[in-house]
Amino acid sequence: LMATGNTPIMDWSIFNGFRAMSANLAVEMPEAPQGGTLYRTLFLSALLLFFFTFALNTAAEIIRIRIKRKLRQL
Repeated sequence: LMATGNTPIMDWSIFNGFRAMSANLAVEMPEAPQGGTLYRTLFLSALLLFFFTFALNTAAEIIRIRIKRKLRQL
């Protein structure tokens, strides 16, 4: 749970006590009733996390390949 970025701090500032999406999934998923609204919402957030991570990694790989090709030509 610590590796996912869970923070137990509650404060009036919107920047303190923020729980990452992965931490929220790790904390809430075992307690969510299967097929319920919370379960579906958590599943949707897991899919969003997967797609954002996949898109970012794909873009980084494309950029890495382009830079590698340009450096080979030098």
